[in-house]
Amino acid sequence: MSYEKFVRTVVPYVPGEQPKDKDIIKLNTNECPYPPAPAVKKILDNMNYEDMRLYSDPEASKLVEAISCYYKVPEDQIFVGVGSDDVLSMAYLTFFGSDKPVIFPDITYSFYDVWAELYRVPYKTIPLDDDFMIPLEKFYSENTPNGGVIIANPNAPVGIFEPVSKIEEVVAHNKDSVVIVDEAYIDFGGESALPLIEKYDNLLVVQTFSKSRAMAGMRIGFAFGCKKLIKYMKDVKFSFNSYTMNIPSIEMGAAAISDDKYFKETCAKIVNTRERVKKELSELGFSFPDSKTNFLFAKHEKVSGEELFNALREQKIFVRHWNKDRIGDYLRITIGTDEQMDKMIGFLREYLK
Repeated sequence: MSYEKFVRTVVPYVPGEQPKDKDIIKLNTNECPYPPAPAVKKILDNMNYEDMRLYSDPEASKLVEAISCYYKVPEDQIFVGVGSDDVLSMAYLTFFGSDKPVIFPDITYSFYDVWAELYRVPYKTIPLDDDFMIPLEKFYSENTPNGGVIIANPNAPVGIFEPVSKIEEVVAHNKDSVVIVDEAYIDFGGESALPLIEKYDNLLVVQTFSKSRAMAGMRIGFAFGCKKLIKYMKDVKFSFNSYTMNIPSIEMGAAAISDDKYFKETCAKIVNTRERVKKELSELGFSFPDSKTNFLFAKHEKVSGEELFNALREQKIFVRHWNKDRIGDYLRITIGTDEQMDKMIGFLREYLK
């Protein structure tokens, strides 16, 4: 077809499988195994369906105010979007207009290169070292000239957290570029780079409700930065779609933020289960980086990742596997409930005999 030469083609991001069978133990997409906060259910139960005829608040003011109060950050330094994917996508459109490449690790969240291809942003990947650590000094502009930096911390899918002091060095060495720190998993054991936004005007810190706040289905993401960065992003957002956040997301997101006790209890349960499962998998011959997330990136000493992935799948236990260089023998295993993890460990114990 003659029009096809004008089509913008891209190899899309491949999300984790979403099976319809409710009997499946779903450990493949890093969702929270527990329900959202009770305050969220209360909002849902009392929501007036007639309100759905109205446009949502384009500023998502109620949600922004709740985030502002919780994190002690002024409202004009907060940006919200439809999941952190939307927030990151807006950041690409806003900040990555240089002819220099945006840089990020070669093993990281696989949407980064997709957005670069989609928006025609030049990019370069920096290889992780043999221990899956990010060689952060290679992200300094004097070592790798760039038009922007993205670092997931903790990094996915490997789960390793880099100290904030090292992240600050990257920000300080890239004064002419925007540095994005993607903190999707920060609530499971890391220290946020959020305080650094008061010191650096080139830093954007991105978080999400999808993991630790158990609201992946509501699609809520947010970012912190200096007032000027957030203003730039809002200008792009309102040139793209003024009503990105729907009414239920705004209302239930604000409710989730208000229930801090439930949030911290849920995170603690996941962390406790993670640490227990680390010990049990180690006893079965698995090795993995020291995860500070809600998942483990595990490799068995004798059995291939593909074999284990298929064996688990036959038992209706879904984990994530990528048939790629360096990580083909690894499985990314989401931390589920204790009962779910016990079933997985029990099967692996028998299978590996």
